[in-house]
Amino acid sequence: MVWFLPGLAGQTDPGRELNRELAKRTAGQLELRFELRQRAESRTGAVFGRDRDLAADYVRTRVGLTYKPFTWLKTSVLGQDSRAPFYGAVAPGNVRDPLDLQEAYVEIFQKSQRGFGFTGGRQMVNYGDTRLIGSPQWAYTARTWDTARIYYVTQKARFEFLTLSPIVPRSDRFNRPVLGDRIWGTYHTFRDLFGKTVMDAYVLRHDQNYPGGFAGPGTLGVNLYGTRWAIPLPDNFRLTLEGILQNGKVGRLAHRAGGGVAQLGYRTAISKRPLDFANEYKYASGSDPRSGRSGTFDQLYPAAHDKFGHVDLLGWRNVHNVKSATTFNLTKSWNWVLMYNSSWLANPRDAVYNGQGRAIVRASAGNAGRYIGQEVDLYSNYQRGSFTISSGIGQFFPGGFIRRTTPGARSRLIYLSTSYSF
Repeated sequence: MVWFLPGLAGQTDPGRELNRELAKRTAGQLELRFELRQRAESRTGAVFGRDRDLAADYVRTRVGLTYKPFTWLKTSVLGQDSRAPFYGAVAPGNVRDPLDLQEAYVEIFQKSQRGFGFTGGRQMVNYGDTRLIGSPQWAYTARTWDTARIYYVTQKARFEFLTLSPIVPRSDRFNRPVLGDRIWGTYHTFRDLFGKTVMDAYVLRHDQNYPGGFAGPGTLGVNLYGTRWAIPLPDNFRLTLEGILQNGKVGRLAHRAGGGVAQLGYRTAISKRPLDFANEYKYASGSDPRSGRSGTFDQLYPAAHDKFGHVDLLGWRNVHNVKSATTFNLTKSWNWVLMYNSSWLANPRDAVYNGQGRAIVRASAGNAGRYIGQEVDLYSNYQRGSFTISSGIGQFFPGGFIRRTTPGARSRLIYLSTSYSF
C-alpha cells in the first residue's frame, strides 16, 4: 500500500472531500467513516522462544456511518473486517475476524456538551491513560465493548456511571458480549485544578464468572479505588501520577493488591524541532502462594501497546518497570521514537504475565531470580493528511528469570505499516 502515498501526498484528501460534500448535501447530518490499514510483521523468538516465529501481513478494513438527525442525538455504526494473509496456520480470533460489528451505539447529549448525557450500545472506549480500560488501535482487531454510560458534564468536571462488557472476537461467527465478564462503577474527571491540572477519580468493580472466563472455583469480584493526576510543571516539565488499590475476592481467596505509575516528562527543542523526554516507573503487585490470599494486581482490559515496550510482551501484573521514551519531531508530520524498558518481578514466586494479563511462566519456589529483562525499540511515524506510514524494530533481551524458565530467546519485532483513514 505504500506505493499510492507519494502520488496523493500533494493532492486533496479524497475521503475528507467526500465527507465535506456529504455534510453539505445532508445539512451536516451524515458522516462517513473509513479505514484501510495493513501491517507486515516479522516476529522471531516469540514469547522468549515459547511460540513459533511468525511473518505475516495483517489487514484491517473499517466502514461506518454516523447520523445526527438532531443536535442532541447521534447514532453511529461501524463494520470491521480483519484478515491475516500468509499467517500459515489457522489464525486465531485476535488477528483474524471477518466482517463483524465493531460499533453500533446511540448518544444523547446536548450540542453544548453540558448537562446530562447517555451513551449505549457497542463502542470503543478509553479512560485516562488507557492503563486499565482501553481499545488498542495497534491491535489487529481492536477491543470493543457493549456499554451503557450515564454522565453529567459541567465546564470543569465530568461525572460518569458506567457498565462495560468486553467483546470477544470470534473468527468463525458473529461477535457477542461476554456478559459474565463486566466492569461497572464510576469514573469522574476534574479539569483546571490548580492551574491546568487534570484529576481522575474512579471506583470500579470487576466481576467475572466461569462463562465469562474465570477458570478457578467460585467467581472473581475485584474492587478498584484509583486516582490519576496530570500536572503541568514550570519550564516545560510535566508530572503524571496514578495509584490504584484493590480488594475483593479471586475465587475462594481474599484479594488485596495495588499498582501505581509515576511519569516525569520534559519538552524542549533542537534547531526548533520538538524533542520530548518521558521517564516512567510502574509497579503492580504479585502473589505469594504461601500467604493464602490473592495479591496479583488485576490490570482489567488496557490499551497496553508501548506501556512495557514496543514488542508488547509484558502486562501490568507482578512487575516493577522503568521506561524511557525520547520522541524527536523532524517535521510536523514525521517523528522518531527511541524507547527503553527494564522489568523485574514484584514477587519471585508469582508469574510473569503477558499484555492480556495471562501467566506466561512462573517459578513457584521463587528460585529463578527476579530480573525479567530489558527491551530497546526504535520506530518512526509519518503522517500526511489521512495517510500514515509507520515502521520500527524492537528487541527484548531476556534477564535471569526468563533464561532459567523459558528457552530464553531474544524476542524481536520488525514491521512496516501503512494506513488511510477518515
